[in-house]
Amino acid sequence: MGGKLMNLPATTKETERWLTPRWVLDALGHFDLDPCGAPGWSTADEVYTPETHGDGLSLPWNGRVWMNPPYGAVMGVWLERMARHGHGTALIFARTDTAAFQDHVWPHADALLFIRGRLTFLKPDLTAPVANSGAPSVLLAYGDEDVELLRNCGIAGHFIDQRTAVAS
Repeated sequence: MGGKLMNLPATTKETERWLTPRWVLDALGHFDLDPCGAPGWSTADEVYTPETHGDGLSLPWNGRVWMNPPYGAVMGVWLERMARHGHGTALIFARTDTAAFQDHVWPHADALLFIRGRLTFLKPDLTAPVANSGAPSVLLAYGDEDVELLRNCGIAGHFIDQRTAVAS
């Protein structure tokens, strides 16, 4: 995904690395850091990749962060780190029933944008796969600046400002 490793069902697994569509990144504005990026895919001023930096979780985070984390069991750790950092936007599948979503998104994200339709991520060679991601996606905003950027980004979907939402 946005330069991240993700685990897809075996039927759609063409590659372990999927890049976030450029139009999504462009709609969200400038980022200072992508802690889990891909070589050659510009998502932020500084991009940590496993090949050049090792584990982006153990490195310092600063400024506005773009994060499309590795999927699977480690996703919750990345979401927890983003919540602690508190300034940036993350992209994950909108699987609200998962432990990662229940433990790290609902209690900590300031806003969510459930994207209309399904994204088609790019392969590392910048070509489109034969199918879309196979699941809906959601953008998560952390911090007031990212809430407003997400609210006004123009990406079709349903926006929820959790700072003002009433839980039931």
